[in-house]
Amino acid sequence: MKNWIDRQKNIIDFTLSSLFRRKGKNIALVSVFTLVVLLLSSVMFFTYSFRKEASIIMEDAPEMVVQRTVAGRHEMIPVSYIKIIQDIAGVQEVKARLWGYYYDPVTGANFTLMVSDEFPLEDGTITVGEGVSRVRLIYEGDWVEFKAYNGEIFELEVVDFLSVESGLVSSDIILITENDFRRLFGTTEEYATDLILRVRNPREITTVAIKVAELLPDTRQILREELLRTYDAVFNWRGGLLIVILTGSLLAFIIFAWDKASGLSADERREIGILKAIGWETSDIILMKFWEGLVVSLSSFLMGIILGYIHVFFIRSALFQPVLKGWAVLYPHFNLTPFINGAQVASLFFLTVVPFTVATIIPSWRAAIIDPDTVMR
Repeated sequence: MKNWIDRQKNIIDFTLSSLFRRKGKNIALVSVFTLVVLLLSSVMFFTYSFRKEASIIMEDAPEMVVQRTVAGRHEMIPVSYIKIIQDIAGVQEVKARLWGYYYDPVTGANFTLMVSDEFPLEDGTITVGEGVSRVRLIYEGDWVEFKAYNGEIFELEVVDFLSVESGLVSSDIILITENDFRRLFGTTEEYATDLILRVRNPREITTVAIKVAELLPDTRQILREELLRTYDAVFNWRGGLLIVILTGSLLAFIIFAWDKASGLSADERREIGILKAIGWETSDIILMKFWEGLVVSLSSFLMGIILGYIHVFFIRSALFQPVLKGWAVLYPHFNLTPFINGAQVASLFFLTVVPFTVATIIPSWRAAIIDPDTVMR
């Protein structure tokens, strides 16, 4: 037992000394390895956390949205449709919503104007999101000009701001009163932007949607589950786009790592021959090379994961934020809540650490089974 412990100690000591003797090669490997893991882990952390954040937000969304369509385009819906939908069995509540988009010529951004009962306002006042305040440089007490549908210019006073924590969904929002909304867009009280439904039994949502479609054939029904699937598809596509872009870097790294790990230098071959000559067994040499490759790959993997975590959750994915969020003039500023998918991290581990470690063992085994005198010559 003592001899086995001494042998393991010698293997570990020789492994560490071997790493320090070839520190230039190992530093280059660790640097490239860490950079690749940083980029790939950042994509995984961002897309997974964003999807989780969106799914949490969507939990409070209405079970169904009913919109009127004319020639395949979204149109204002008559408020009289509320009475028709309320008579459907299983419908708990139907409410009309007023919202629309307003193009701001000053910044070139599109703002979302909404009427909300949760934020009571007086006519002539608005509440704005963090992004609107940032791009327009407006603060509480300032007046903002709006151009109505008929060319009339009128001003509204900023009286409050939406919280920064809700920036993911409220960054571009301006809350406005119903009278000011209709004055701006020229809509009458008989029409709303869309209707939202709440159903008593979630299992009956599909049935209710079918009945709404039968009674109101000029409408379309958007279920909350469909919105969640859309979010998943969008971020899977954006994350996949970045993964494809980074695939070239990953392949280049694999070729680089394989070449460096599998191509034993003359000094390394002579080192193996000397170890065999002084009594080291083939299994000891393979174990030494295994620990050497594992130290390099595992330390690089851990540093890459940590840096990727910092990159996403502390500096907001500065390297590729526009690609993941999409093109827009008005980007929301928010801090993602860390959500980590263990399966994705494990996949990245087996994609990077395992191949590199195996690549260090095979050439060492080939050199270790050759006669020591031949290897040293």
